[in-house]
Amino acid sequence: MGPARLYKLFPSPDWDDTDLDTATDPFHPGERFQTAAKKKAICEHFDACAPGRLSWERKAGAYYEEQTRYLRFLVPAGSRVLEIGSGLGNLLAALKPSRGLGIDLSPAMVHEAAQRHPALEFRVGDVETLQLDETFDFIILADVVGHLLDVQRAFKRLRRLCTPQTRIVVSSYNHLWEPLLRLAEKVGLKMPQREHSWLSAADLTNLLYLADFDVVKVERRMLLPLPVPCLAPLCNRLLAHLPGVRGLCLSHYVIARARLRRPERPYTTTIVIPCRNEHGHIDTVLRRIPQFGGRQEIIFVDGHSTDGTADEIARVSAFYPGRRIKLLRQDGQGKSDAIRKGFAQAMGDILMVLDAGATMPPEALPKFYDAIASGKGEFIIGCRLVYPQEGQPRRALSLFGNKIVGAAFSWLLNQRIKDTLCGTKVLFSRDYERLVATRQYFGEVDSLGDFDLLFGASKLNLQIVELPIRYEARTYGRATTRRFANGWLLFKMAVYGFVRLKAV
Repeated sequence: MGPARLYKLFPSPDWDDTDLDTATDPFHPGERFQTAAKKKAICEHFDACAPGRLSWERKAGAYYEEQTRYLRFLVPAGSRVLEIGSGLGNLLAALKPSRGLGIDLSPAMVHEAAQRHPALEFRVGDVETLQLDETFDFIILADVVGHLLDVQRAFKRLRRLCTPQTRIVVSSYNHLWEPLLRLAEKVGLKMPQREHSWLSAADLTNLLYLADFDVVKVERRMLLPLPVPCLAPLCNRLLAHLPGVRGLCLSHYVIARARLRRPERPYTTTIVIPCRNEHGHIDTVLRRIPQFGGRQEIIFVDGHSTDGTADEIARVSAFYPGRRIKLLRQDGQGKSDAIRKGFAQAMGDILMVLDAGATMPPEALPKFYDAIASGKGEFIIGCRLVYPQEGQPRRALSLFGNKIVGAAFSWLLNQRIKDTLCGTKVLFSRDYERLVATRQYFGEVDSLGDFDLLFGASKLNLQIVELPIRYEARTYGRATTRRFANGWLLFKMAVYGFVRLKAV
């Protein structure tokens, strides 16, 4: 469809009462008239800016380049993307969507965008009264919410276009920058703006909550929006992320998901149990796993055991004829390889990892199921650092180290994390499939499997929730945990995670 044809299909609205959704319109007739007048003024302002918009974007090229780079990190190429306030369509085109739809209040902007990017679709529309019958993987509102008259109403409209996997990304300016931005407008370095709302990340979080969204994370970026060689990368890739400094960043990004509801049927579950030399725990683990949810599947993955663990699994399984129990044998090495092998064979809607040593009580698994099935989170991980650990006294050095590690990874992932190495982790199989598709981004750096899942969940912007468990002492064999080796691993993973998740 050519740009001229597209423009004719979506003519400029007349800005009367019929442009509003009168069935849910909260305004009285006088207020509706004022609202229509305000929207008309906004439209006329951006129509007037449309001919020179490309020139303004070039003047602020460093800002738009940094914004585009981060959004390309968030949005994988080939996604279905809806952009509200799409302007000239340059950002939408840069995301390389398989289905790209841009909505803008300004007919002149839509006309320019359609001419520049004929492979994408652009429509004149008002997000507060938007009527679409399709869903998207990502919905982007880049620097547009300040111009909306009713942000909550707009978010409610967008809620209808979401699946459980949809992420809505809202960017806004830090109000501390207002004097500098006003100055930039006066000296001709920034496109002039009408009076608009200055919404903080906390304001947006609250408005999204009221519209049935849950905020996954808030990211603050861009300390120096100028093309200064060496200094700009240092400020924007490193200094901008430091505690105490990031509050000064120009741009705030709020990433949210539509609040999930319980399904009509119970989810099926696959419990993957990596094991190596755990002969004495196999029967105990099987006896203690309760029934929950829909059909349940248990997959043991033996990692070259030398104590007859595989034979014990085969023997004990015969005593549970009503349960779906599988035994797989590792080809590779390490827990990460075992988890991947088990997940590759899994049939359940929900995937769980359970250590064979029974230090995490198997009876607690229904709590993990309830947390993810009820929509409280999308990646549920156990936390051993709330309750006292059986048979292990609390050491001051260990407590201090745990707090430092928890603070570091909470900062790194922008979600609260205390215990990164707990073996119990739960996610939907549909999200794991997407995680596998992004695995190449991180590479093969994690032999334990904890960070392979944790970093992948963060990259997908899954909502991570920790569930406290009571850590029990082993009754067979010896733990292979090495504190200093784990400490070194945590340090390496924190540095690597910063490079791949923050400094992008």
